[in-house]
Amino acid sequence: MADVVDPFAGSYFVESLTDELEARAVALLAKVDDLGGMVSAIEKGFPQREIQNAAYAHQKGVEKGEQVVVGVNRFTVTGEPKPDLLRVDEALGATRRQQVAELRARRDQAAAAARLADLRAAAAGTDNLMPYILAAVKAEATVGEVCDAMRGVFGEYQEQLVL
Repeated sequence: MADVVDPFAGSYFVESLTDELEARAVALLAKVDDLGGMVSAIEKGFPQREIQNAAYAHQKGVEKGEQVVVGVNRFTVTGEPKPDLLRVDEALGATRRQQVAELRARRDQAAAAARLADLRAAAAGTDNLMPYILAAVKAEATVGEVCDAMRGVFGEYQEQLVL
């Protein structure tokens, strides 16, 4: 619409844009139908692939200057100092590992293990997991242990490439 002086003066331009948008939407819906519906399309990785392709095309357009992003590839401010980046002290990671080791050494291991087992059992069923997560945290299970318990039941998302 920015490419014409008055896009609403002649409705042909607006109508042609509307028709193009509708045709693209119909084609996309037909492709989903051809894949066996949305659930099947998701299982085949179609929506994710379309999003990735669109993001890639957009980024290429930005990098080539075909797609304007104000402040990134056009209309940038020069001479302004760049902000300082947060630099995390390497010793912080060692300190945190030490704190977790000390927590695990002083907590009631049997209670933590029991609450994590309860969480795994609940995750395998249909119960609300929040009370089990809270019980595990109160028994001093770490966030990593809670996540590992649920990962053991649910697994991890793995993108499936369908060509």
